[in-house]
Amino acid sequence: MSFGTLSITLIFVMIPLILSKTFKLQLERDTIIATVRSIIQLLIVGYILQFVFDAENLIYIILMVTLMIGVATQNVRKKGAAIKGITWKVAVTLITIEVVTQGILIGFHITPPTAQYIISISGMILGNSMVLSILFLNRFIAEMEAHRDETELILTLGGTPKQAIHTQLIQSIKASMIPTIESQKTIGLVQLPGMMSGQIIAGADPIQAVQFQLLIVFLLLTCAAVTSVMLGILSYPSLFNERMQLRS
Repeated sequence: MSFGTLSITLIFVMIPLILSKTFKLQLERDTIIATVRSIIQLLIVGYILQFVFDAENLIYIILMVTLMIGVATQNVRKKGAAIKGITWKVAVTLITIEVVTQGILIGFHITPPTAQYIISISGMILGNSMVLSILFLNRFIAEMEAHRDETELILTLGGTPKQAIHTQLIQSIKASMIPTIESQKTIGLVQLPGMMSGQIIAGADPIQAVQFQLLIVFLLLTCAAVTSVMLGILSYPSLFNERMQLRS
């Protein structure tokens, strides 16, 4: 695809702009900013990746993955600012996800230890974990606010913080995992995932494309479980003080 052909696809940006203007949604500015940022960011990343892939240097791979983790952590941190120490908790969760998944992939020789595979798969894994973290934190904070009286009552009756917050924590973990599980139930029937579609468009054998997509599907299921559970376990103690009282 040439840049000329790519410019024609801006038609798909004009449609939401026209609808926003027509129905007075006031989303024109955000849509334009999002479009410009996506163009600039993806072009920059494209040139960087081309350099990293050609260099095939472990240091560059680590730097790229570190950058991904850093940006994802900062994005999630804004949503969980109410939880003390949320920055390092999110960072540890994302690092753990990266180490576990890449360790299995490379350790069992499922994918080769090259920049092309490590960075591409890491992007999908960390991006998914970032969204799951935001979903979990949004639901967890909302659950805590809605059931604050119930939590304080359990503490007053001698319950531990873990007992007081158990229901809210479980509900938040389940809520953040459901989208991943439900999307996998209809994969291939309702939607053709991006990685599979991209490979088919590029001319790859459909069966080979399906095999790679299944790899990503299984990875994302692990990401959903580990991200939600680990972030929950790390986060809930921060909501209580040394006297096992719920913080304001």
